[in-house]
Amino acid sequence: MAITPPSNRLWWKEPIQAIELGWVIIAFLWGLFMFFFMIAWHFIGDQNLSNETYRIKPEVFEDKVIAFADEFQKKDANGELVEEEGVPVVAPPEGGDVYMLARLWEFWPVLELKKGVPYRFHLSSTDWQHGFSLQPVNINISVHPGYEHVFTLTPTGSGDFGVVCNEYCGIGHHTMTGRIRVID
Repeated sequence: MAITPPSNRLWWKEPIQAIELGWVIIAFLWGLFMFFFMIAWHFIGDQNLSNETYRIKPEVFEDKVIAFADEFQKKDANGELVEEEGVPVVAPPEGGDVYMLARLWEFWPVLELKKGVPYRFHLSSTDWQHGFSLQPVNINISVHPGYEHVFTLTPTGSGDFGVVCNEYCGIGHHTMTGRIRVID
């Protein structure tokens, strides 16, 4: 119930004022522009990830990631394997294939990549649907078990980049993070 109800309760039969019609036309034209620009940006934007995806059994992908981590796990000056909070730090060869696994509630392993070098990035989940969000870079992928997502990633800045899950995956969702370190 309004404080001062309109005199004519059939508001949709009221004539449209010129200023209101102007804003409706501007909003409509802006919507058309954005719709067609999204289509154009797909071709001229050069920011879209590859749509290269393969069916794979989750346990097979997990075995590939474990083998990758075992082969390329980083060693310190004493020859000891490097880990961060129990997660291996993996330094793959320049320009090689890189594997990352999403599972409750972690991204595994920690990757150490070189700045300016393109890598073929493989990503999948072993249990639930997760979201791969590389922060602060705007890369977001919905990661499904049974699908191996493959895209090319060329780090352009150095430092630590966080990977967070942006698809609710259960009670530990808020702790599901990973890390990609980029070195010069």
